[in-house]
Amino acid sequence: MNCNVPTDICFSFSGFQARGGATDVHRDGWGIAFFEGKGARVFLDPQPSCDSPVAELVRRYPIRSLNTIAHIRKATQGATGLENTHPFMRELWGRYWIFAHNGNLTDYAPALDGSFLPVGQTDSERAFCHLLQRLRQRFPQTMPAADALLAALEEFAAETRRFGSFNFLLSNGERLFAHRATELHYLVRQAPFSVAHLKDEDLSIDFNEVTTPNDRVALIATQPLTDNECWHPLPTDRVSMFCDGTLVS
Repeated sequence: MNCNVPTDICFSFSGFQARGGATDVHRDGWGIAFFEGKGARVFLDPQPSCDSPVAELVRRYPIRSLNTIAHIRKATQGATGLENTHPFMRELWGRYWIFAHNGNLTDYAPALDGSFLPVGQTDSERAFCHLLQRLRQRFPQTMPAADALLAALEEFAAETRRFGSFNFLLSNGERLFAHRATELHYLVRQAPFSVAHLKDEDLSIDFNEVTTPNDRVALIATQPLTDNECWHPLPTDRVSMFCDGTLVS
């Protein structure tokens, strides 16, 4: 989720939580990260989200954030365990970066120089470490302008998807980047607001009652979370950039 004002994700998370073992097969852990200023609040649990007490806490706790990344895991590499649970967090250029990957990279063994090292055994965390290493090598002092950063992410994604499916979400708390390799959809909620109904639970909300006319929220998900709103597929093999609840590139 990427927004122009701090927003909670409780409604969408209700449907997302069900996909972690109840309405879908992703039972190998889940996690969510909320940016709050320069800080990041991260919740991880190797249990299925549909059975997780931590997920119930998040579902009922209206944490407001401009950028939120959540992930439910179907293990392909690495055992089910906390160290292999997405999203992953690292520091670069004095900011936290959050990363989540959906896919499977085979025979993927990038040369890591030690500046960023994986803790677990997943291809996903290796890719995240390699990405940050490449960014630091290319921009050693400070974070580049958004267009230069987007171009660098495009190059890395093109190189990495040769090893397999590489859908990912990445954020530094200012912008949210999304790369679609197989499936990834987005929706922008803005005035005039309407009633939304979840696909995975019989739950609706009238956003006119909980928003202001200036609010704008972009949601990105593998598959649409609601069944009565117009979701759009993101372009394949491209990195899309969201800022202030808008798809800007």
